[in-house]
Amino acid sequence: MTKKQLFKPALLTLAVSSALFPGVIQAQQTDNEEAKDVEVIAVKGIRGSLMRAQAIKMDNSSIVEAISAEDIGKLPDSSIAESLARLPGMAGERVGGRTSGISVRGFKEDFIGTSLNGRELIGIGDNRGVEYDLYPSEIMTGATIYKTTDASLLVQGIGGTVDLQTVRPLAAQETLTFTGVYEMGGNDSDNPEFDNTGKRYALSFVEKFADDTVGIAVALATTESPRNERKYGVWGYGDNNGASLPFGLDSQAISRVLERDTVSAIFQWRPTDNLDIVVDVLSIDYSDSGVIRGFIEPFELDASSLNGSGANSTGTQTNANPVLRTDPAQKDGELTTVGLNIDYQLNDEWSVKLDVADSSSSKRDLRGESYAGLARSGAEIAAGDQRTRDFVMGPDGIYFTGSTGLGAFSDPNLLQLTGPQQWGGGMAALADQFDTDVLRADGTPYTFINAQDGFLNYADFEEELTTVRLETEGFVEWGIVNKVNVGVAYSDRYKSKDNKGFFATASSYPNSESIPSSYLYNGLADLTWAGMGYVVAYDGFAPYNDGEYELNDAGLLEPDRLGDTYKVYEEVTTLFAKFDFETEIGDFPVTGNFGAQYVQTDQRSTGYIGVVGANFKVCDGDDNGIIDAECEQDISDDYNHFLPSLNVSVEVGDNQFVRFAANKTISRARIDQMKASGFVKFDQNINLIAIPNTQAAVDEYGTPWSKFQGNPRLRPLEANNYDLSFENYFEDEGYVSVALFYKDLVNWTRDGNLTIDFTNDPTNDGADYFIPGFHDRTVGADGLVGPDGTVYAPGTYITPPDTGTFSFFEDGLTGSVKGAEVTAQIPLRMVSDVLDGFGIAASYTYIDATLEDDSPVPGQSERVTSLTAYYEMNGFEVRVAATDRGEFFTYQRGGSNKIEGATRDAVTQVDAQISYDFEDSGIEYLEGLRISLQGTNLTDEKEETRDSNGFVTLRREFGPSYMLNFNYSFY
Repeated sequence: MTKKQLFKPALLTLAVSSALFPGVIQAQQTDNEEAKDVEVIAVKGIRGSLMRAQAIKMDNSSIVEAISAEDIGKLPDSSIAESLARLPGMAGERVGGRTSGISVRGFKEDFIGTSLNGRELIGIGDNRGVEYDLYPSEIMTGATIYKTTDASLLVQGIGGTVDLQTVRPLAAQETLTFTGVYEMGGNDSDNPEFDNTGKRYALSFVEKFADDTVGIAVALATTESPRNERKYGVWGYGDNNGASLPFGLDSQAISRVLERDTVSAIFQWRPTDNLDIVVDVLSIDYSDSGVIRGFIEPFELDASSLNGSGANSTGTQTNANPVLRTDPAQKDGELTTVGLNIDYQLNDEWSVKLDVADSSSSKRDLRGESYAGLARSGAEIAAGDQRTRDFVMGPDGIYFTGSTGLGAFSDPNLLQLTGPQQWGGGMAALADQFDTDVLRADGTPYTFINAQDGFLNYADFEEELTTVRLETEGFVEWGIVNKVNVGVAYSDRYKSKDNKGFFATASSYPNSESIPSSYLYNGLADLTWAGMGYVVAYDGFAPYNDGEYELNDAGLLEPDRLGDTYKVYEEVTTLFAKFDFETEIGDFPVTGNFGAQYVQTDQRSTGYIGVVGANFKVCDGDDNGIIDAECEQDISDDYNHFLPSLNVSVEVGDNQFVRFAANKTISRARIDQMKASGFVKFDQNINLIAIPNTQAAVDEYGTPWSKFQGNPRLRPLEANNYDLSFENYFEDEGYVSVALFYKDLVNWTRDGNLTIDFTNDPTNDGADYFIPGFHDRTVGADGLVGPDGTVYAPGTYITPPDTGTFSFFEDGLTGSVKGAEVTAQIPLRMVSDVLDGFGIAASYTYIDATLEDDSPVPGQSERVTSLTAYYEMNGFEVRVAATDRGEFFTYQRGGSNKIEGATRDAVTQVDAQISYDFEDSGIEYLEGLRISLQGTNLTDEKEETRDSNGFVTLRREFGPSYMLNFNYSFY
């Protein structure tokens, strides 16, 4: 069979190869007279990175994007996340001001596969998605993003696959490189115990021994990075005497510090030409700690002060009784992965490869709450008209211009370490513990409802993943098929979440005391940007550490907390076969591959159904502090998938390709949706309890009952995918491409709802959840008018309706995603020689996603635009990059450590970098030095969420960040 060389040995190929494999190219040049006449140029900096990435894209049978550095430790960003976010068809999602999540063609990281050197990668988050900011750029040499899949790509997702890459020492140049970075945030810290400066150090080296048969690559990196945020929030808006005003306030000054220590070590041994052994280890210790400090309180209007109406008004907040929340936060995690790869060449045609890896991660996400205010709830304080704030209200939110009677918040001698609002309702089961003869201002004794002075909230996550892959690959002559790759793979995953919480009560209960001087920081926290003045800054962990707070386990008091504790197990066996082909149609070379995977899955989850018992405790009927056996859940299932794939590439002109792909892919359901756990909740609002016990009344007025449970039997999300692209490579660093894609979503997880009888639950063996004395009420002295108009006389005994809603997750939702990508990478010397060194790289992605129930696809923006303009010449480099993405839906950590949905407004981020490489400076001792200044979020882009009326309900301001980078290669 005649084999035609598809990719010519042009300047591009030689340039890239000379950077990656200099020894190989030197040998080729010796043997090939034609190659001697070709000028081989050095490829460094951004232009070199673009050339290498372009070569990867051009040479791949799938539709891919890539980033590439000339050497270990040479990627320009602080984490791989920032580099990925600028690629065509991709968009970054900021978490706490840092790019952490990545969407590929509009699919959030939970719906894309992530691998490290081809192995599945785990993270330290709540779900399957990887936090890409966990991985420092110093340990990476690049990444390839597969937008279409093939049968040998075992780590996959509906959105695509991100394969991160570390160095292989025997294929790399020897080097010893040190990197030092000084970081400064554009915003000063509003909290006195934090600042806005950080640092980053890295040491990377590659060495070869024993006639280049042994190689070692090690990268050590440590990071300390600040983040200061201003968060404005409200509890929603409503009509208040003709003006739109908030129901409550929730604004904080947030300061955090990311600390990350990373070790990447790779050992490669090639004892013979036929055997290659690689052992690699990656260890990451991660800490993100800080404080969330600010006010949270209900909002009450002095109606007589109101001026204006609708969106714009001024007036006075009256009866202000703020809670100064000091929430210390500490998120600690660690990740370790160890891998072994053995590649043995059986003969000239066939090889066999074994890859074994074990990964584990753990994380504790802890957030304390410490409350302070004018006095304990129920205590006597100044009259409401003496506790006021003047305000200005507009579509961008509410701002305060002055206050009266709130001076205690800036005076630690007056500010009380106590809960000023009645938030202790969750401790009803512990009512006896808080009985006292001390009277409130209304003449009644203090009770449990006045006893919450803080809360300690944390979740522990554990994950383990073991993978084994055995495969063989060989060159054949089976008609048009010229290569075969078949194998088997096995993975065993375990992930758990333990959701814990503790109510905190100060030792001064039922009285209160001022903030101890030993807790205080030197200075006040600044909330003037919200019109809330300066407030006392103290250590929110101190009352937990020194025993000032008495703690009560919320897990036995809150059913939804126990109902979010679970374990998930997953075993997957995959058989795969891929066949590469090469032929011609007319005069057009055609290459590609076809194949399939057979995937067998066994999955299981254990957990609990959190239910309040007769003793008012959750799943602790015998008061022994041990979860009752009847609350335990253990659910399992198994299933299989057949996943075919086809990739075709036709060279329709010189370095012009039409590519087509068709495949079926799966993304496994979110871990938090697969949990066996759930809970039964009851709203203690007497108006809901008074709803008549008929289905018609429940349909009209609602119900106090609700139940939720995950679904361990969920099948993976599934899509049939079709892609068509045209790519024209007209320069060694220039191309244009147009891609169309369509994803037929044949299975997507949806929210299910079912009306059930809570006195005879058919989904839980007929369980009766009604508890006399807890779920019923006796009407008080003022009587009651029910929601349906029924009048209840004082002393009337009322019980709730029997029915309510059971919410769960189920398979069966369908939809489609279609879109287009346009990408151009153009060196401007094509326009004029005067512009040599200048270039632009731009992309635009349009996505139209539709689910049959009109729910959004997480991570999906209708449009994503990116533009990078650069100049590089004689070691000097300037780069400005802007990325704009439209509004998108995502999810985040909510109350009680559970996951909740959130909508993010459109965001545009601008970054820039200027650098100089001294390699060609002529100063010998500086030839290994590269200095750069980098700025991110230069336009101080805010994250905003607005309601349907256009009012800001949440705004986060992070400010820009600047980094001064020194990179020195000793050789």
